[in-house]
Amino acid sequence: MAERRFVVEGPQAVREALAAGALLELYAVDLDDPLARAAAADGIPVVAVSEQVLRAIGETVTPQGLVGVAPLVAAGLEALPRRPRLVAVLDAVNDPGNAGTVLRTAAAAGADAVVLTTGSTDPHGGKCVRASAGSLWHLPVVTDVPALDVVAALRARGLQVLATSGTGDDDLDDLADDGVLGAPTAWLFGTEAHGLAPDVLPVADRRVRIPLRGRAESLNLAAAAAVCLYASARAQRERP
Repeated sequence: MAERRFVVEGPQAVREALAAGALLELYAVDLDDPLARAAAADGIPVVAVSEQVLRAIGETVTPQGLVGVAPLVAAGLEALPRRPRLVAVLDAVNDPGNAGTVLRTAAAAGADAVVLTTGSTDPHGGKCVRASAGSLWHLPVVTDVPALDVVAALRARGLQVLATSGTGDDDLDDLADDGVLGAPTAWLFGTEAHGLAPDVLPVADRRVRIPLRGRAESLNLAAAAAVCLYASARAQRERP
């Protein structure tokens, strides 16, 4: 990390890093692996190593034969597009699996950026990278910015700011029916245990609850983010 690089494990992440032109070097058990051959054809150094060495380089107990090295992807607020339509903000979310899954979901929903505020997990950590399934290279990832600064920057870019809350005044379905979700939107997501911080929740334009029709008490963070992001994506598609 001191060299501004991080480890990329497994075929999916390596494939996406290679496609993005972000793969700096690759360690492979089998040099005849298609991804190893593709990397070598692109002029990327490919080194043959044993399974034992691969385990030492990576983090997983059972590596999948490939470990790459890529430059850090995280950036500051300057990486945000000038006129985004949909942005996911994770505030102080320290679970790397959830963060990586939200990154993957945001990319799939067509979001323009993901922001991890100060106190959130490092998107370059192994578990987050694996959970993102390569989506780290599909959209800008902003990190280590205070939540209130993020909200101000997003408002300056013309986005409404919606915060998820189990006790929110606004129902997600009602906002969809009323056309509110068709506007450019930034969604704020907090931790599963405590939600959004007390100084962050009030600054949102609306506090939104996801309707729970069954007996489940709540949704986990990644599921809630998927519901909200896809609700916005569908509404924006209907009202370009």
